[in-house]
Amino acid sequence: MQQGDSLTQFIIEEQRKLPHATGELTLLLSDVARACKAISQSVKQGALAGLLGSVGDENVQGEVQQKLDVLSNEIMIDALGKTGHLAAMASEENEDIIPIASQYPKGKYLICFDPLDGSSNININMCVGTIFSILRCPEGVENPTEKDFLQPGTEQVCAGFCVYGPSTTMVLTTGNGVNGFTLDPGVGEFLLSHPNIRIPEDCQEFAINMSNMRFWEPPVRRYIEECLQGKEGPRGKDFNMRWIASFVAEVYRILTRGGIWSYPIDDKLKAKNLSGRLRLMYEANPMGFIVEQAGGLISTGREPVLEMQPESIHQRVPLVLGSKNEVERFVQYHKEWDAEQN
Repeated sequence: MQQGDSLTQFIIEEQRKLPHATGELTLLLSDVARACKAISQSVKQGALAGLLGSVGDENVQGEVQQKLDVLSNEIMIDALGKTGHLAAMASEENEDIIPIASQYPKGKYLICFDPLDGSSNININMCVGTIFSILRCPEGVENPTEKDFLQPGTEQVCAGFCVYGPSTTMVLTTGNGVNGFTLDPGVGEFLLSHPNIRIPEDCQEFAINMSNMRFWEPPVRRYIEECLQGKEGPRGKDFNMRWIASFVAEVYRILTRGGIWSYPIDDKLKAKNLSGRLRLMYEANPMGFIVEQAGGLISTGREPVLEMQPESIHQRVPLVLGSKNEVERFVQYHKEWDAEQN
């Protein structure tokens, strides 16, 4: 494929590489792209369409819903629920899985999505995005339940995200590398703009919420303190720090120039009886699939994320991802500290 080719052309070419492909995944990805275009347009309209601000309610995650959260969720459900390519859906905004209405045909795939990641940034005109993960529905299952979604990240058929920034860009993997597509508003089509994305193995940039430093475990504090010491410290080089509070924007930055990002488990999360900040099914697994396909690495700090057996569709996990050598160092510090405790 060449730069400038359309997303539609790209996924058709990918389909041709698989002798037994039916084209159903191709059509499903077209549906997802159509939904992302609609969300992108709504994000751009913002205050002009009366879409800023909250609705005054909390979602199942205990987070205050923004108007664009609700609208984006409705767009995804409407775009994907009627086309016959899905057996069921799961959204970060819905407590239970979303069945396909009986009047519509069912397909062989399941999808998990975060319709609008980073919605705390909406009112300040910062980057937000959509994240999705596609799984196969188990054989013989006609009416999927939550347990049918609880598959390790290694079972993902496809994962992607769309970032709504100065341009709208979709990043996608079907397990054969990672490619980025930028929406051309003139033709209304995603065009290949970032072929074969690769994450550098080394980096000099980290992203973490420093306001939580006093709550971190010792291995996290050790890693960050070494970065902050720069050339004079044990790392022998200076690091830059970033923190956007938009997961899609953070991962997109890492994909384009390298870096390490983390939201580790800490005492504040433990006090709230939370096992982490990021959702495994809607955020960690799809982003992990993308990052590792691009040559990076993802972990909880103690175990590979993509190998985890999910316990619920809204399960949370601690997370570190990015340039391979830095993530390995981060994980090694956890191993050393855990060994000292035992």
